[in-house]
Amino acid sequence: MLQLELIHVVRRYGPVGGMERYVWELTRELQQLGHRVSVICERCHVDKLEGITVHEIGEIAPRPRWLSLLRFGRRVARFLVDHPCPDAVIHSHERLNSHHITTFHGPPFANVLDKPWWRLISLRIAMQLFLERRELSTPRFVVPNSRFISQSLAHYYPELAHKLTEPIVPGVVPGVVREPRAVPPDGGIVGFVGKEWQRKGLPRAVEIVAALRRTRPHVQLHVVGPAAADVAHLFADWQGGFKLMGWSDQAHYAAFDVLLHPAKAEPYGMVISEAMAAKVPVLISDVCGAAAHVTPASGAVLPLAASLEAWVEALDQQLSRAEPVPQFERSWREVAEEYVEIYSEILIVDLKRQALMVG
Repeated sequence: MLQLELIHVVRRYGPVGGMERYVWELTRELQQLGHRVSVICERCHVDKLEGITVHEIGEIAPRPRWLSLLRFGRRVARFLVDHPCPDAVIHSHERLNSHHITTFHGPPFANVLDKPWWRLISLRIAMQLFLERRELSTPRFVVPNSRFISQSLAHYYPELAHKLTEPIVPGVVPGVVREPRAVPPDGGIVGFVGKEWQRKGLPRAVEIVAALRRTRPHVQLHVVGPAAADVAHLFADWQGGFKLMGWSDQAHYAAFDVLLHPAKAEPYGMVISEAMAAKVPVLISDVCGAAAHVTPASGAVLPLAASLEAWVEALDQQLSRAEPVPQFERSWREVAEEYVEIYSEILIVDLKRQALMVG
Protein backbone atom coordinates (compact mmCIF):
# COMPACT_ATOMS: atom_id res chain seq x y z
CA MET A 1 0.00 0.00 0.00
CA LEU A 2 1.26 3.47 -0.92
CA GLN A 3 2.26 5.49 2.14
CA LEU A 4 0.48 8.86 2.06
CA GLU A 5 1.51 12.11 3.69
CA LEU A 6 -1.57 13.60 5.33
CA ILE A 7 -2.12 16.88 7.16
CA HIS A 8 -5.33 17.27 9.17
CA VAL A 9 -6.44 20.70 10.37
CA VAL A 10 -8.74 21.11 13.36
CA ARG A 11 -8.83 23.84 15.98
CA ARG A 12 -9.06 21.51 19.01
CA TYR A 13 -7.29 18.18 18.69
CA GLY A 14 -8.53 15.45 20.96
CA PRO A 15 -11.83 13.72 21.81
CA VAL A 16 -13.41 16.84 23.30
CA GLY A 17 -16.52 17.02 21.09
CA GLY A 18 -18.31 15.18 18.30
CA MET A 19 -16.32 16.64 15.41
CA GLU A 20 -13.09 16.51 17.39
CA ARG A 21 -13.60 12.83 18.23
CA TYR A 22 -14.15 12.13 14.53
CA VAL A 23 -10.78 13.74 13.72
CA TRP A 24 -9.06 12.07 16.68
CA GLU A 25 -10.25 8.57 15.78
CA LEU A 26 -9.66 9.07 12.04
CA THR A 27 -6.07 10.28 12.42
CA ARG A 28 -5.26 7.41 14.79
CA GLU A 29 -6.52 4.85 12.29
CA LEU A 30 -4.75 6.51 9.36
CA GLN A 31 -1.48 6.37 11.27
CA GLN A 32 -2.05 2.72 12.16
CA LEU A 33 -2.66 2.00 8.47
CA GLY A 34 0.91 3.14 7.88
CA HIS A 35 0.42 6.69 6.60
CA ARG A 36 2.40 9.74 7.75
CA VAL A 37 -0.04 11.90 9.68
CA SER A 38 0.38 15.45 10.94
CA VAL A 39 -2.15 17.67 12.68
CA ILE A 40 -2.29 21.47 12.74
CA CYS A 41 -4.37 22.79 15.62
CA GLU A 42 -4.68 25.65 18.06
CA ARG A 43 -4.08 23.29 20.96
CA CYS A 44 -3.82 19.57 21.59
CA HIS A 45 -6.14 18.70 24.48
CA VAL A 46 -4.72 15.25 25.26
CA ASP A 47 -1.36 13.53 25.40
CA LYS A 48 0.11 13.47 21.91
CA LEU A 49 -0.04 10.14 20.15
CA GLU A 50 3.11 8.32 19.13
CA GLY A 51 3.53 8.45 15.38
CA ILE A 52 1.40 11.57 14.83
CA THR A 53 3.13 14.95 14.60
CA VAL A 54 1.06 17.73 16.18
CA HIS A 55 1.73 21.39 15.42
CA GLU A 56 0.08 23.74 17.93
CA ILE A 57 -0.17 27.25 16.48
CA GLY A 58 -1.70 28.95 19.50
CA GLU A 59 -5.19 29.56 20.81
CA ILE A 60 -7.24 32.43 19.41
CA ALA A 61 -9.95 34.40 21.21
CA PRO A 62 -13.19 32.53 20.39
CA ARG A 63 -15.36 35.63 19.95
CA PRO A 64 -16.50 36.93 17.60
CA ARG A 65 -16.60 33.51 16.03
CA TRP A 66 -16.22 34.66 12.42
CA LEU A 67 -13.09 36.63 13.29
CA SER A 68 -11.67 33.71 15.22
CA LEU A 69 -12.22 31.41 12.24
CA LEU A 70 -10.67 33.94 9.86
CA ARG A 71 -7.59 34.38 12.06
CA PHE A 72 -7.16 30.63 12.44
CA GLY A 73 -7.34 30.16 8.67
CA ARG A 74 -4.68 32.82 8.17
CA ARG A 75 -2.38 31.20 10.73
CA VAL A 76 -2.75 27.83 9.03
CA ALA A 77 -2.01 29.34 5.61
CA ARG A 78 1.08 31.07 7.01
CA PHE A 79 2.25 27.84 8.68
CA LEU A 80 1.93 25.95 5.38
CA VAL A 81 3.97 28.60 3.58
CA ASP A 82 6.68 28.45 6.26
CA HIS A 83 6.61 24.63 6.34
CA PRO A 84 5.89 23.56 2.75
CA CYS A 85 4.69 19.98 2.20
CA PRO A 86 4.19 19.70 -1.56
CA ASP A 87 3.44 15.97 -1.45
CA ALA A 88 0.90 16.14 1.38
CA VAL A 89 -2.88 15.99 1.16
CA ILE A 90 -4.31 18.74 3.36
CA HIS A 91 -7.56 17.65 4.99
CA SER A 92 -9.50 20.40 6.72
CA HIS A 93 -12.28 20.21 9.28
CA GLU A 94 -12.47 23.99 9.60
CA ARG A 95 -13.15 27.13 7.53
CA LEU A 96 -9.90 27.18 5.54
CA ASN A 97 -8.84 28.25 2.06
CA SER A 98 -5.68 26.11 1.75
CA HIS A 99 -6.93 22.52 1.63
CA HIS A 100 -7.49 19.68 -0.84
CA ILE A 101 -10.42 18.09 0.98
CA THR A 102 -12.81 19.20 3.70
CA THR A 103 -15.16 17.21 5.90
CA PHE A 104 -18.40 19.02 6.66
CA HIS A 105 -19.56 18.10 10.15
CA GLY A 106 -22.50 20.41 10.74
CA PRO A 107 -25.52 21.95 9.04
CA PRO A 108 -24.67 24.67 6.52
CA PHE A 109 -24.68 28.17 7.93
CA ALA A 110 -26.42 29.10 4.67
CA ASN A 111 -29.71 27.90 6.15
CA VAL A 112 -29.85 31.40 7.62
CA LEU A 113 -30.90 32.49 4.12
CA ASP A 114 -34.33 31.01 4.84
CA LYS A 115 -34.94 33.73 7.42
CA PRO A 116 -36.53 37.15 6.65
CA TRP A 117 -34.14 39.51 4.85
CA TRP A 118 -33.99 42.01 7.71
CA ARG A 119 -32.39 39.36 9.92
CA LEU A 120 -29.55 38.91 7.43
CA ILE A 121 -28.16 42.43 7.58
CA SER A 122 -25.12 42.03 9.78
CA LEU A 123 -21.37 41.74 9.45
CA ARG A 124 -21.44 38.45 11.36
CA ILE A 125 -23.77 36.77 8.89
CA ALA A 126 -21.95 38.16 5.85
CA MET A 127 -18.60 36.89 7.13
CA GLN A 128 -19.92 33.47 8.13
CA LEU A 129 -21.42 33.03 4.66
CA PHE A 130 -18.16 34.16 3.07
CA LEU A 131 -16.10 31.71 5.14
CA GLU A 132 -18.44 28.81 4.43
CA ARG A 133 -18.50 29.40 0.67
CA ARG A 134 -14.71 29.76 0.66
CA GLU A 135 -14.30 26.47 2.52
CA LEU A 136 -16.49 24.68 -0.01
CA SER A 137 -15.06 26.37 -3.11
CA THR A 138 -11.36 25.73 -2.37
CA PRO A 139 -10.99 21.93 -2.19
CA ARG A 140 -11.39 19.23 -4.79
CA PHE A 141 -13.70 17.19 -2.57
CA VAL A 142 -16.26 17.97 0.14
CA VAL A 143 -17.12 15.03 2.39
CA PRO A 144 -20.42 15.28 4.29
CA ASN A 145 -20.57 13.16 7.41
CA SER A 146 -24.22 12.24 6.83
CA ARG A 147 -26.81 12.07 4.06
CA PHE A 148 -28.68 14.88 5.79
CA ILE A 149 -25.69 17.24 5.45
CA SER A 150 -25.12 16.17 1.86
CA GLN A 151 -28.67 17.07 0.89
CA SER A 152 -28.44 20.41 2.70
CA LEU A 153 -25.17 21.37 1.00
CA ALA A 154 -26.53 20.44 -2.43
CA HIS A 155 -29.61 22.57 -1.73
CA TYR A 156 -27.78 25.73 -0.66
CA TYR A 157 -24.75 25.37 -2.95
CA PRO A 158 -26.00 23.62 -6.11
CA GLU A 159 -23.11 25.01 -8.16
CA LEU A 160 -20.68 23.18 -5.85
CA ALA A 161 -22.62 19.92 -5.59
CA HIS A 162 -20.20 18.20 -7.98
CA LYS A 163 -17.56 18.34 -5.24
CA LEU A 164 -19.66 16.26 -2.84
CA THR A 165 -18.58 12.68 -2.18
CA GLU A 166 -20.68 9.95 -0.68
CA PRO A 167 -21.14 10.64 3.05
CA ILE A 168 -18.56 9.12 5.37
CA VAL A 169 -20.39 8.62 8.64
CA PRO A 170 -18.58 8.27 11.96
CA GLY A 171 -17.42 4.98 13.34
CA VAL A 172 -18.09 3.66 16.82
CA VAL A 173 -15.72 2.20 19.40
CA PRO A 174 -17.14 -1.01 20.90
CA GLY A 175 -17.83 -0.52 24.58
CA VAL A 176 -19.86 -2.07 27.37
CA VAL A 177 -23.00 -3.68 25.97
CA ARG A 178 -26.38 -3.52 27.71
CA GLU A 179 -27.31 -6.90 29.10
CA PRO A 180 -30.83 -8.09 28.25
CA ARG A 181 -33.16 -7.23 31.10
CA ALA A 182 -36.84 -6.68 31.70
CA VAL A 183 -37.80 -3.07 32.38
CA PRO A 184 -40.31 -2.65 35.23
CA PRO A 185 -43.73 -1.63 33.83
CA ASP A 186 -43.76 1.40 36.14
CA GLY A 187 -40.12 2.40 35.67
CA GLY A 188 -37.05 2.32 33.46
CA ILE A 189 -34.05 4.53 32.81
CA VAL A 190 -34.21 7.01 29.93
CA GLY A 191 -30.86 8.48 28.91
CA PHE A 192 -30.10 11.82 27.29
CA VAL A 193 -26.55 12.59 26.10
CA GLY A 194 -25.28 15.91 24.73
CA LYS A 195 -23.39 19.03 25.79
CA GLU A 196 -25.34 21.26 23.42
CA TRP A 197 -28.47 20.39 25.33
CA GLN A 198 -30.82 22.97 23.79
CA ARG A 199 -30.13 22.00 20.17
CA LYS A 200 -30.20 18.31 21.07
CA GLY A 201 -33.65 18.65 22.61
CA LEU A 202 -33.25 18.31 26.37
CA PRO A 203 -36.24 20.60 27.18
CA ARG A 204 -38.41 18.40 24.96
CA ALA A 205 -36.98 15.25 26.53
CA VAL A 206 -37.83 16.55 30.01
CA GLU A 207 -41.36 17.28 28.83
CA ILE A 208 -41.76 13.81 27.33
CA VAL A 209 -40.47 11.94 30.38
CA ALA A 210 -42.50 14.12 32.76
CA ALA A 211 -45.65 13.17 30.84
CA LEU A 212 -44.68 9.49 30.83
CA ARG A 213 -44.28 9.57 34.62
CA ARG A 214 -48.07 9.80 34.90
CA THR A 215 -48.28 6.15 33.85
CA ARG A 216 -44.72 5.09 34.74
CA PRO A 217 -44.21 6.90 38.05
CA HIS A 218 -40.77 5.42 38.69
CA VAL A 219 -39.21 6.12 35.30
CA GLN A 220 -35.96 8.10 35.57
CA LEU A 221 -34.20 10.53 33.24
CA HIS A 222 -30.38 10.49 33.35
CA VAL A 223 -28.73 13.47 31.67
CA VAL A 224 -25.11 13.22 30.53
CA GLY A 225 -23.35 16.24 29.05
CA PRO A 226 -24.42 19.64 30.35
CA ALA A 227 -23.30 21.03 33.69
CA ALA A 228 -25.96 20.45 36.33
CA ALA A 229 -26.17 24.18 37.10
CA ASP A 230 -27.07 24.93 33.48
CA VAL A 231 -30.08 22.62 33.28
CA ALA A 232 -31.34 22.25 36.86
CA HIS A 233 -34.11 24.78 36.19
CA LEU A 234 -35.72 22.33 33.75
CA PHE A 235 -36.45 20.03 36.71
CA ALA A 236 -37.80 22.67 39.10
CA ASP A 237 -41.18 20.90 39.32
CA TRP A 238 -39.78 17.39 39.67
CA GLN A 239 -39.70 15.46 42.93
CA GLY A 240 -36.76 13.18 42.20
CA GLY A 241 -36.63 10.81 39.27
CA PHE A 242 -33.66 12.41 37.50
CA LYS A 243 -29.87 12.48 37.61
CA LEU A 244 -27.69 15.29 36.24
CA MET A 245 -24.41 13.54 35.60
CA GLY A 246 -22.37 16.27 33.90
CA TRP A 247 -19.91 15.45 31.16
CA SER A 248 -18.20 12.09 30.88
CA ASP A 249 -16.13 10.53 28.12
CA GLN A 250 -18.08 7.38 28.91
CA ALA A 251 -21.81 8.00 28.48
CA HIS A 252 -22.76 4.83 30.42
CA TYR A 253 -25.11 3.71 27.64
CA ALA A 254 -25.35 0.20 29.06
CA ALA A 255 -27.15 1.63 32.10
CA PHE A 256 -29.91 3.10 29.91
CA ASP A 257 -33.06 1.30 28.90
CA VAL A 258 -33.53 3.71 26.00
CA LEU A 259 -31.72 6.75 24.58
CA LEU A 260 -34.04 9.71 23.97
CA HIS A 261 -32.74 12.25 21.44
CA PRO A 262 -35.49 14.64 20.22
CA ALA A 263 -32.95 16.99 18.65
CA LYS A 264 -34.03 20.16 16.84
CA ALA A 265 -31.02 19.93 14.50
CA GLU A 266 -28.49 17.10 14.48
CA PRO A 267 -26.25 16.66 11.42
CA TYR A 268 -25.37 13.13 12.49
CA GLY A 269 -25.58 12.32 16.19
CA MET A 270 -22.74 10.05 17.26
CA VAL A 271 -24.48 9.37 20.57
CA ILE A 272 -27.19 7.57 18.59
CA SER A 273 -24.84 5.12 16.89
CA GLU A 274 -22.88 4.71 20.15
CA ALA A 275 -26.08 3.78 21.99
CA MET A 276 -27.03 1.28 19.28
CA ALA A 277 -23.51 -0.17 19.45
CA ALA A 278 -24.22 -0.77 23.15
CA LYS A 279 -27.48 -2.53 22.19
CA VAL A 280 -29.59 0.26 23.66
CA PRO A 281 -32.82 1.13 21.81
CA VAL A 282 -33.14 4.72 20.62
CA LEU A 283 -35.98 7.16 20.11
CA ILE A 284 -34.91 10.13 18.01
CA SER A 285 -36.23 12.96 15.84
CA ASP A 286 -36.22 12.75 12.06
CA VAL A 287 -33.73 15.63 11.68
CA CYS A 288 -30.86 13.46 12.95
CA GLY A 289 -28.42 12.27 10.29
CA ALA A 290 -28.07 8.95 12.11
CA ALA A 291 -31.80 8.30 11.53
CA ALA A 292 -30.73 6.48 8.36
CA HIS A 293 -29.27 3.72 10.55
CA VAL A 294 -32.24 3.37 12.93
CA THR A 295 -34.33 0.35 11.97
CA PRO A 296 -37.54 -0.78 13.70
CA ALA A 297 -35.41 -3.43 15.41
CA SER A 298 -33.15 -0.79 16.97
CA GLY A 299 -35.65 1.92 17.90
CA ALA A 300 -37.90 4.53 16.39
CA VAL A 301 -37.72 7.83 14.52
CA LEU A 302 -40.47 10.42 15.00
CA PRO A 303 -41.09 13.69 13.16
CA LEU A 304 -39.73 16.58 15.18
CA ALA A 305 -43.20 18.13 15.09
CA ALA A 306 -44.94 15.00 16.39
CA SER A 307 -47.30 15.59 19.29
CA LEU A 308 -46.27 15.10 22.89
CA GLU A 309 -48.67 12.17 23.08
CA ALA A 310 -46.95 10.48 20.14
CA TRP A 311 -43.51 10.87 21.75
CA VAL A 312 -44.78 9.53 25.08
CA GLU A 313 -46.39 6.52 23.43
CA ALA A 314 -43.26 5.77 21.39
CA LEU A 315 -41.05 6.03 24.48
CA ASP A 316 -43.34 3.71 26.42
CA GLN A 317 -43.16 1.20 23.55
CA GLN A 318 -39.36 1.20 23.59
CA LEU A 319 -39.31 0.68 27.36
CA SER A 320 -41.83 -2.16 27.00
CA ARG A 321 -40.01 -4.02 24.22
CA ALA A 322 -39.03 -7.62 24.82
CA GLU A 323 -36.77 -8.29 21.83
CA PRO A 324 -33.05 -7.41 22.06
CA VAL A 325 -31.52 -4.64 19.98
CA PRO A 326 -29.09 -5.75 17.24
CA GLN A 327 -25.62 -4.32 17.75
CA PHE A 328 -24.69 -1.47 15.41
CA GLU A 329 -21.21 -1.93 13.97
CA ARG A 330 -18.97 0.46 12.06
CA SER A 331 -15.26 0.59 12.77
CA TRP A 332 -13.06 3.66 12.51
CA ARG A 333 -10.79 1.51 10.35
CA GLU A 334 -13.59 1.44 7.75
CA VAL A 335 -13.85 5.23 7.98
CA ALA A 336 -10.10 5.63 7.44
CA GLU A 337 -10.08 3.25 4.47
CA GLU A 338 -12.88 5.21 2.80
CA TYR A 339 -10.85 8.41 3.16
CA VAL A 340 -7.72 6.75 1.76
CA GLU A 341 -9.63 6.13 -1.47
CA ILE A 342 -10.36 9.86 -1.77
CA TYR A 343 -6.79 10.87 -0.86
CA SER A 344 -5.47 8.52 -3.53
CA GLU A 345 -7.77 10.05 -6.14
CA ILE A 346 -6.49 13.52 -5.24
CA LEU A 347 -2.89 12.40 -5.70
CA ILE A 348 -3.63 10.65 -9.00
CA VAL A 349 -5.19 13.84 -10.40
CA ASP A 350 -2.19 15.87 -9.21
CA LEU A 351 0.27 13.43 -10.84
CA LYS A 352 -1.62 13.61 -14.12
CA ARG A 353 -1.58 17.39 -13.98
CA GLN A 354 2.16 17.44 -13.32
CA ALA A 355 2.75 15.06 -16.23
CA LEU A 356 0.78 17.33 -18.54
CA MET A 357 2.79 20.35 -17.40
CA VAL A 358 6.06 18.53 -18.07
CA GLY A 359 4.80 17.35 -21.43
